[in-house]
Amino acid sequence: MQLNTLTAISPIDGRYRTQTEQLANYFSEYALIKYRVQIEIEYLLALADSGIEQLKGKINNEQKTALRNIYNNFSEAAATRIKDIEKTTNHDVKAVEYYIKEEVEKFGLSNISEFIHFGLTSQDVNNTAIPLSLKEGIYECWSKPITEVIQKLKSFAHEWADIPMLARTHGQPASPTKLGKEFLVYIERLENQLALLKQIPYPAKFGGATGNLNAHYIAYPKNDWVKFANTFVETLGLKRMQHTTQIEHYDYLGAIFDNIKRINIIYIDLCQDIWLYISSEYFKQKLKEGEVGSSAMPHKVNPIDFENAEGNLGMANSMFEFLTRKLPVSRLQRDLTDSTVLRNTGVPIAHSVIALKSIIKGLDKLIINKDKIHEDLDNNWAVVAEAIQTILRREGYPKPYEALKALTRNNEKVTQETLVVFINGLEVNDGIKEELKSITPFNYTGV
Repeated sequence: MQLNTLTAISPIDGRYRTQTEQLANYFSEYALIKYRVQIEIEYLLALADSGIEQLKGKINNEQKTALRNIYNNFSEAAATRIKDIEKTTNHDVKAVEYYIKEEVEKFGLSNISEFIHFGLTSQDVNNTAIPLSLKEGIYECWSKPITEVIQKLKSFAHEWADIPMLARTHGQPASPTKLGKEFLVYIERLENQLALLKQIPYPAKFGGATGNLNAHYIAYPKNDWVKFANTFVETLGLKRMQHTTQIEHYDYLGAIFDNIKRINIIYIDLCQDIWLYISSEYFKQKLKEGEVGSSAMPHKVNPIDFENAEGNLGMANSMFEFLTRKLPVSRLQRDLTDSTVLRNTGVPIAHSVIALKSIIKGLDKLIINKDKIHEDLDNNWAVVAEAIQTILRREGYPKPYEALKALTRNNEKVTQETLVVFINGLEVNDGIKEELKSITPFNYTGV
């Protein structure tokens, strides 16, 4: 059976391939190989610029361009060649080194080929390539739909800023709110978490076999290799961890995953709220010609986009939780358990992207049902009891809370008329009575 979108085991590469295809540029095996090649070549060029005697003047500008084109023009054929080499080496990073050595011979640099992977261990390459691919993948594939969702929420907040709506706490009618304000709640939560995410550096490890740059200092003891390593990593837009074992300790990586997980939780909350608003008929959904809501019930238009998003966000978060729990734990100076786990970093990102695209699709379908929102407010005059008792407290009226409690809990429906009768029976002046009568579920909405 040939691998395609129908035979793929994972829905990321199967059912949802059209939504996740871009992520292959950052999180596939092909992408990992490409980023490894990039790190190796940029490291070689950094060594050439460091003043090492054996590399002085050995790489001209034309050759630098040619070297960078090895990864800039990287192809599936090149990745396949590296995988073929790996069949012999049984080592993925060593296969990359040998491939680059093959390539540099093509433009007259075989005399410096032993400075490819000079003094490095595999994790110097992996723990730089993976955070770089994660950073660029998040920016290109995840940040853009995140921004689109927030912009849609902002447009709703603006458009519906003045629409009063019955609030519900514990599922029960509560003091009215504004529909637009409820979307502002999510905007603020998301923007706060995105601001925190931007503060977390993308970490890299670059320090040799056990983190001490042993090989570099034994070969060139007078060079400041710590400064070199810091500068090299920073030029890639990453932050080098100063004290490591053979691997990066992944604490910052865990922080990134935890932050995205919190953002996903906010989106789960949003999906559930909108699902409930649709269920309450506050929103209708635009119909799509030919679309079926139920195989048995022709009338149904289900909120499937928000349900799909909720499921994918849950899948993503279960993996993020595992990654943040597993990656920082490694026996002594290193064990191999992080290797296979790191190959899955793109999976929760993919589920998150699928969810975001579903949310965008769902938000685009929403049609506000002002009549239903108005009807619910008009059927719940009891919610102004808070306002009435607060003004009575202001006026020093005896036990106002208890008086409103007796009115609203007598198992009879509270209407505008029953409130007027109640207010007329209060021992307050006519001005206060008129003030109380002016309060309605439609104007008791606060700021």
